[in-house]
Amino acid sequence: MQNNIKQKNKSLTSPFPLIVWMLTGCIGLIGSNSLALGPIAPTIAASFGSEVQQVMLASAAFGLGTALGALALGQVIDRVGPRRTLAYVMLIMALGFFGCGIANGAMVLVASQFLVGLSAGVALPAIYTLAAVVALPGHEGRTIGVVLTGWTISMVAGVPLSTLIADGFGWRMFYFTIAVAALAAGAGMLLNGRKQEERAGSAAGSPITALAIKGVLPLLAACACFMAAFYGVYAYVGNHLHINLGYPVRANGLAAVFYGLGFGSAVFLDRHMDAHSGRRILLPVLFLAVALVFVLMALLSGSYIGMLVVMAIWGLANHFGLNVLIMRLTALEPTQRGAIMGLNSAVTYLALFAGTIAMGKVYAAEGFISLALCGAVLSLLACAFALFAVRAKTVQRASA
Repeated sequence: MQNNIKQKNKSLTSPFPLIVWMLTGCIGLIGSNSLALGPIAPTIAASFGSEVQQVMLASAAFGLGTALGALALGQVIDRVGPRRTLAYVMLIMALGFFGCGIANGAMVLVASQFLVGLSAGVALPAIYTLAAVVALPGHEGRTIGVVLTGWTISMVAGVPLSTLIADGFGWRMFYFTIAVAALAAGAGMLLNGRKQEERAGSAAGSPITALAIKGVLPLLAACACFMAAFYGVYAYVGNHLHINLGYPVRANGLAAVFYGLGFGSAVFLDRHMDAHSGRRILLPVLFLAVALVFVLMALLSGSYIGMLVVMAIWGLANHFGLNVLIMRLTALEPTQRGAIMGLNSAVTYLALFAGTIAMGKVYAAEGFISLALCGAVLSLLACAFALFAVRAKTVQRASA
């Protein structure tokens, strides 16, 4: 009896074990790599004697590798277990970062970033799966929320740090630094979290079998619309502020910081997500809220201050939407979490690719207001798919 009381009190005072903070660091590391290339690309191109466009092919290689890794290797997480899988792929990722650091030309950098992307494609679903595994009962939303703040760390701290390292010690030192960090993360993951070790599923499924799970398809469709809206609009916010509103390029960084702060501050409200996590209507409502944020963005698109405010609100809303989406997906079938989250990561990066291209055409032809309104339409579609997932779950319960 006393032991139960002690465990309960411990869960109330310390809801996040050490491994949760390690997962947050892994997200921050992956995010820093994906976001840092753009700012340091001119320096890299100059050292190679090549064009910036050739260097930026590495970013496309990273995205493609991530999608392929998540789709082809996501089921490994269920067989090996998310902790061990994450440890191994972080070590492989370190090799990719080291390859970037010693690259003597753009193609070597592209190949190294493709390897990093393949690793990230397995690491991201493993991180989200492990967060769901180690979360204490009643703290699922807050646990995933803490892990998601890794994206804020990469945006607010990782990118500025990368430019400082590149300016002070050369761009290669940035990749050597994150290579060491990835090695430490992999080793730390091997040595920690054994108490929360999950049972490797011998009957783990593949992405194809995971698609057959009730509710997976509509939630993945919602994810595709949600992410296409985000990446499609976010990619052109900086251009809008610079070209249409006439602000210097450095003003774009402040917009990114406001988005990151909004996204990160949402972690303090995630306990409310836990309190209402049982309500299936929560995810559609959150996607509807994101749609309203895009409408507000269209209305305030002519004001820099207004855009900064909207960026913070957008970050807040996106955090909640992503948090609950991950909670819903990981709860569908615990024995196939890895395969499901692999599909989620693949859809996310394919949406990045398709959303950026398609929305770019809208922006070029119709301007930023139309772009923001397209984001609202995509968010409403995400809301509709999430509602369909709720209906499918209700029908399944009724038939049972």
